[in-house]
Amino acid sequence: MFPRLFLVIGFLLATLTQPLAGSSLTVFAAASMREAMERIGQVYEVETGNSVIFSFAGTGILARQVEAGAPADLFISADDAWMNYVIERDAVVPGTVRLIASNELVLIGAKGMERLDLSETRITGALDGGRMAIADTETVPAGRYGKAALESLGLWKTVSARLAPMENVRIALASVARGDTPLGLVYRTDAAIEPEVAVVAELPAESYPEIRYLAALTEGRPDPAAEAFLDFLSGQEAREILQSLGFVTDKVE
Repeated sequence: MFPRLFLVIGFLLATLTQPLAGSSLTVFAAASMREAMERIGQVYEVETGNSVIFSFAGTGILARQVEAGAPADLFISADDAWMNYVIERDAVVPGTVRLIASNELVLIGAKGMERLDLSETRITGALDGGRMAIADTETVPAGRYGKAALESLGLWKTVSARLAPMENVRIALASVARGDTPLGLVYRTDAAIEPEVAVVAELPAESYPEIRYLAALTEGRPDPAAEAFLDFLSGQEAREILQSLGFVTDKVE
């Protein structure tokens, strides 16, 4: 009798600690990760039977929604600042935070635009009275990284009055693609998915803080499938997808 009882208890414990097929997860992720997360989600769904629903927006918007108790199982931030923000407000589980990717900043123009030197003269000439599209420099990670780079390169005074701040980096990308703005500052991975823009300059990596995408479980939603998906994000399959889209994963553990 006892051996059978132990087997039953063991089975129940294993069941409770494994993701249940058919679970549905909600993931809040930075807008710049849309294509990567959608591909990763598709592979994960095929392998596990669990569905993943994504909500993409500027990291700051998502962080405040998570803080307010939005029904997200995971939060993926494009910088440390917003992840620290939700940690300080007990909105995510601190011990689950992990690095899943990095990125680079580039200056873009319309398809066919020639390469530019990162000098005041060349940038001013390329703007030709227009504005530079950039994610909001106060609240959006891509904008914060961009401002730091422009300051480091001695270009901030030249362009600060000519910026066109956007709600997120994908809107900045679209602005250049449509021809609304002659130049834009975006991630390299953004430029790679838009055929109507060209990379006209790479911003030196030392000119801005390391771009870090961090993922964490949210508080109050203890779904085993959420932890499994978090593990999947730093696994080999997810890394290969991220790398194929231009993200850097050499520091992911």
